Amino acid sequence: MRYQFNDLNKKVVVVTGSGQGIGKAIALLFADHGANIVITDINQETANLTAEEIRTRGVEAIAVASDVSSKDDVNNLFAKAVEKWGRVDVLINNAGITMDGLFIRMKEEQLDRVLDINLKGTFLCAQAAANVMRKERSGVIINISSIAAQGNPGQANYSASKAGVIGLTKTLAKELAPLGIRCNAIAPGFIHTPMTDKIPEKYKEKVLAAIPLARFGEPDDVAKVALFLASDFSSYITGHILDINGGISGL
Repeated sequence: MRYQFNDLNKKVVVVTGSGQGIGKAIALLFADHGANIVITDINQETANLTAEEIRTRGVEAIAVASDVSSKDDVNNLFAKAVEKWGRVDVLINNAGITMDGLFIRMKEEQLDRVLDINLKGTFLCAQAAANVMRKERSGVIINISSIAAQGNPGQANYSASKAGVIGLTKTLAKELAPLGIRCNAIAPGFIHTPMTDKIPEKYKEKVLAAIPLARFGEPDDVAKVALFLASDFSSYITGHILDINGGISGL
């Protein structure tokens, strides 16, 4: 029998990039623990499908298409959540993209777009969430970073964005604590998602050989940690970066 985090029952949880992959797994797991979910993805159809799946689990869900790098889209996202439920209790900043390439040949637009979604988007959503949460003087923000924050060949833009998320998380933890808002980050290693499925098999084999637990992670591995960080079981944890990587020390 799955243990129930009863303190999440009826809480309002916004999960960005939740149409598929890690974000969808997080949304489904939180729904299983009674939370009402705001699904947001750049693709409205994908968001709708996930929201409908969540409703079959007996909780409420809305789907809002949004580009997290757009302040107008982000403001609309949180306005929809407040319109529906009057508050936001948890934000999980999961939306992210890759546009990989060797640094020496990387185009400016590859840098700009990845930073816009992964770092600026995290900033904008956290800011909007904090402005709602501070009225209740409580809330949790969980940012998804990556093991790539340590540096990874071919991902200068992505690594920089995810390292920035770590610095942002630690700063927000200090600034928002007086408002009753906790902020932590999760740094996944190699997780099975549509994004990682595009990686060449030869590289996957190399990574697998370096993982002490001898397996790749699954989206649900990350979702379980997000559930812990959002619950009262982690009520004295803020400003922490939790690695979910099977023991690997780098990519």
